[in-house]
Amino acid sequence: DPVPPLQVIRPEPCHVCGSRIRFGKTAIKCCLCQLLLHTKCREQCPSLCTPRPHHHAWPREGVLADFAPSTPPLVPALVVQCVTEVEARGLTETGLYRVPGAEQLVREWKRKLLRAGGALPALSSVTDIHVVCGVLKDFLRGLKEPLGEGIASPLTVLPGTATDIPDDAASDTALCHVVSKLPPANRDTLAFLMLHLLRVSHSPDCKMDVFNLSRVFGPTLVGHSSANPTPLAIMEDTPRQCKVVARLLSLPPDFWRGFVETEQENLVPV
Repeated sequence: DPVPPLQVIRPEPCHVCGSRIRFGKTAIKCCLCQLLLHTKCREQCPSLCTPRPHHHAWPREGVLADFAPSTPPLVPALVVQCVTEVEARGLTETGLYRVPGAEQLVREWKRKLLRAGGALPALSSVTDIHVVCGVLKDFLRGLKEPLGEGIASPLTVLPGTATDIPDDAASDTALCHVVSKLPPANRDTLAFLMLHLLRVSHSPDCKMDVFNLSRVFGPTLVGHSSANPTPLAIMEDTPRQCKVVARLLSLPPDFWRGFVETEQENLVPV
């Protein structure tokens, strides 16, 4: 039951082909089941409101908790597996997370992992490590709410924002408080990801310092300051999102380890 074409404000994946519908492009959304798809993919989706079962696979999109395990740390296996693979053979690659992987391969592997659910296929057969990076970024972008949803909004009501408080110690304290109040799965996954990105930033071969990584991950990880941002607000939010991620990466690693090192045996790829 499609509505007239709408303009996409935040990039989301098409439920037919899996490719992202980019900012400003037109798309179709079903009134009943809320599936979103490219206008060109409409003919390939004959029954919008009766999606096929995925045989216990993960949803194609959802909030992060939908993908998280039942015991802490609450980090989805897909995230653990991508990060593990990147750290095993990607820390000598220049432009890690900045250089794009082949879009078709990223799409195919993301689909494989989402359909697999808990028992994920090995990523060692993916020759180009940038494809693995692309899968991780695309998974995070495809969430119904950004991983750091809730970070931006509380910061806007602090005296100044946590990224603008002149006193670094006060800024860190405010930011740590906001992070600790995130939903547990978001908090644990953000911590796991921050520790990973710090390792990337410390690799001289990658040439991806905190500034470069914050530019890549800012719009992906940090939510907007309003629930329904306009295109102009989205553009204005981008520098602030990058600044928030840079500040997150400046927090002490021990702060992040406190969330994910309680049950390290759970952070082993399936």
